[in-house]
Amino acid sequence: MFKRSFRSQDQTQSRVDKAVRLKKQGSSRDPAKVSKLQRSLTEHDPSSSSSMSAPSPIVTLTVGRDGRLFAAHEDVLRQSPFFEAACRGNFLDAQSRRIALPDEEPEVFSAVLEYLYKGDYYPRLLHNRQRNSWELEDQQQQQHQQAAVKTSPNPETTGGRAGASTEATVHLSSIGADILRDTVIYCAADRYGLEELKRLALRKQGLQAGIDVATILRSAQYAYAHTPDSDSRLRAHYLALIIRCRKTFKRSGTMQAEMEAGGSKLFFDLFVAMCNHLDDVIDVSNARTPRTV
Repeated sequence: MFKRSFRSQDQTQSRVDKAVRLKKQGSSRDPAKVSKLQRSLTEHDPSSSSSMSAPSPIVTLTVGRDGRLFAAHEDVLRQSPFFEAACRGNFLDAQSRRIALPDEEPEVFSAVLEYLYKGDYYPRLLHNRQRNSWELEDQQQQQHQQAAVKTSPNPETTGGRAGASTEATVHLSSIGADILRDTVIYCAADRYGLEELKRLALRKQGLQAGIDVATILRSAQYAYAHTPDSDSRLRAHYLALIIRCRKTFKRSGTMQAEMEAGGSKLFFDLFVAMCNHLDDVIDVSNARTPRTV
């Protein structure tokens, strides 16, 4: 009786397995469906062999007064609305696939291109898990090296703070002076329509320290000259920086000379920001102190 029961179970299981095999064979016999599925996978899978066989064309860019050459993939450049329009033919030489950027600084464009490929530019923004804070790449090493020097900061030359990085500034041949690098990258990102790069540059600049007063003022004026009035983020950063370090700027002869020369919207905005800051302090003081009639 037990043998008969086992045999019936085996026969039933074999019929089920056979039906499953026939079903699988029947589903694979439709070549039209298989071909359609393969085409859809090839079209949507960027790692497929057919998509790899047709890489994005290379675009040559001549940057700066000396015409320094850069090369980049067209699909990478098209992340920027500026280069999207250029690659459509507005500025692109159809024969040589070349874009000319004579007014751009090569060092600045190199950082922009690095961001387009990697999502960041040197020095990278890193998260310090121990402190739960953000810092620039190699910042700790630079701080240790500068602490070993043990030089006293000069308010006129260092803004009253130590720790300036050698990569913090870039020399602009167009104005013949050093400007904070992140400020120039921010303004370039504004021209190229890269909002995420603007936020990244602004965040990195907030981590810089030990910048001299003259460089801060030149960079602030550069920011005012190369950003629209509708974009107040970078301008507000400089206003807040000057107010926060007002004791250093008050003692600075450079600040006095710049304000006496005038001619910049920066100083009017600074005056308004200082008045607003003073009003806020007075309002807080009045709220804490009961008024007497």
